[in-house]
Amino acid sequence: MEQVIFLGTSSAISNEKQENSHLFFQSGNRKILVDCPGNPISRMKEGKINPLELTELIITHFHPDHVSGLPLLLMDLWIMGRKNPLSIFGLKFTLDRAKAMMELFDWQKWPDFFGVNFVEVDETINSPIIISKELNVLTAPGKHLIPSIGVKFEFPVSGKKIVYSSDTEPCESIMALVKNADILIHESGGSGFGHTSAENCGKIALEAAVKQLYLIHYPGEIPEKDLLSQATKYFAGDVFLAKDLLTIQLD
Repeated sequence: MEQVIFLGTSSAISNEKQENSHLFFQSGNRKILVDCPGNPISRMKEGKINPLELTELIITHFHPDHVSGLPLLLMDLWIMGRKNPLSIFGLKFTLDRAKAMMELFDWQKWPDFFGVNFVEVDETINSPIIISKELNVLTAPGKHLIPSIGVKFEFPVSGKKIVYSSDTEPCESIMALVKNADILIHESGGSGFGHTSAENCGKIALEAAVKQLYLIHYPGEIPEKDLLSQATKYFAGDVFLAKDLLTIQLD
């Protein structure tokens, strides 16, 4: 099975219909969570995902709306009886802070805790972090308030390429990651420093020659029709507004 599930789609301020942005990617037995806000176990269950089958976690950057749920995720998996190790990928900047956060909970003293492997990601364009017969995953640095990465997923069965920008201004490194993707999932938090407007998402989708554009991490107070009209001002392909628990089935 190859699929993507939007577990949350809101900007930093969530609302009654949207959790903070995080996603689930599956290809065969590879089951990857991207970012970890709120109560990720609860959200995965709502998405019909078995949390114990999670194989990797990718943290795009260390802002609360992307990483606040990490202690709860690890504790809940431990209580649920997880035995298999979990690999957590991120930039050194991100992982150093994630480890420091976990140390506040004395997590290394939790008895019979499963293994956690922190894997540092290079700040280079198209940096491979997972290469397997089931799924290839590559990253590139974004341009945000703190170090951040975008992530590209290459699915072998369908041949699809999906890119998630995470939080970023328009920049050359993310553009290189996005080029010729089948699906671009791009943040549309606005035109302020560290973010991208829906209009610029459309420009990026056009320049990168992607097939479909999904807007994510958008402000809840802006009418949906306005966001879509801004994105379609430049991009003539399919544009969608990502919704919580929306699933993209690839195979």
